[in-house]
Amino acid sequence: MTAVEHVRFDASGLVPVVAQDTNTGEVLTLAYANSEAVEKTLATGEAHYYSRSRAELWRKGETSGNTQSVVEVRLDCDGDALLYKVEPRGPACHTGAGTCFFTTLAGEGVGIATKKADGEAFGATLERLAGTIAQRHREMPEGSYTAGLIRRGPERVAQKVGEEAVEVVIAALREERLAEETADLVYHLLVLLEERGVGIEEVAGILSDRHG
Repeated sequence: MTAVEHVRFDASGLVPVVAQDTNTGEVLTLAYANSEAVEKTLATGEAHYYSRSRAELWRKGETSGNTQSVVEVRLDCDGDALLYKVEPRGPACHTGAGTCFFTTLAGEGVGIATKKADGEAFGATLERLAGTIAQRHREMPEGSYTAGLIRRGPERVAQKVGEEAVEVVIAALREERLAEETADLVYHLLVLLEERGVGIEEVAGILSDRHG
């Protein structure tokens, strides 16, 4: 019996998958996988899922670059759920948050309202992303967009920040894709800070002094 044959898929041929950061223990997201996705995950060590909305197999990060390296795959006691223990490279959530679970249910007894988590989610995402960028800078792996950008020097990185800033202005005026363009700007700004040797804690300190 192969590993996948131990999994009890539902009537649609899917199994829920929880992705957990293997280093911090933080639960990152809940997704679904079919047998092909599980097989590809086990074979490649990269998280693969099945999109119910698009009805297709997808590799985490194939368009965003926010991939998940799978350290271990665990099957629950009933065989009908999986746990991917992963090392994330970038945010797990499409919103740019480090985890999809950033909304708190508030109320007496059963939750009766939703309350967005405070700035800790955004701050944690920035720290994680800055750490990933710093790692790319140290290792300079082939095929890495971040490493390739840094190789081109501070002038090109600064130029990209300017280009992305313009995209943010355009998105704001058009009232579309503002969050996505802002995420691109923040990423490139973090790359510039890393390339110039300025830590985000230094920036945070200045903001705190000015607005504390």
